[in-house]
Amino acid sequence: MSFAQEAVQLEYPVHGPGFTDNEIQELLSLLRPPSPSQNSGSSGSNQEVCSIDERRRRRMLSNRESARRSRWRKKRHFEDLTQQLNRLEIVNRELKNRLGSILNQSHVLWRENDRLMLESMALKARLTDLCRALVAVNAMQKSQ
Repeated sequence: MSFAQEAVQLEYPVHGPGFTDNEIQELLSLLRPPSPSQNSGSSGSNQEVCSIDERRRRRMLSNRESARRSRWRKKRHFEDLTQQLNRLEIVNRELKNRLGSILNQSHVLWRENDRLMLESMALKARLTDLCRALVAVNAMQKSQ
């Protein structure tokens, strides 16, 4: 192992989620400068195969990272929806409590209104009786 490889391994000892040791080594190899043996140009078809393999490997790593990010976004979206559901359930419960309180107040007011209407009818009947009695008393006084 060369000094540069050793420094990289010491510098990045913690592996991120979803990557194996081999995948991390592949990613780090992409960051290293090419060795002189790779630049020898021994055969064009060999370089073509390496470049196809390299592109395939890069695409595979890119797809894995994209899938990991997609899973993370999906998980985060689900957590956001769960939090929103909890908030809405609390609001719904509070609205139901307010509605119950208003319905109770409404019931009390309807009963009070009914009581006052009956009292008003009784007072009107009494007033009518008093008016008749007054008219009768006035009529008797005039006749005397």
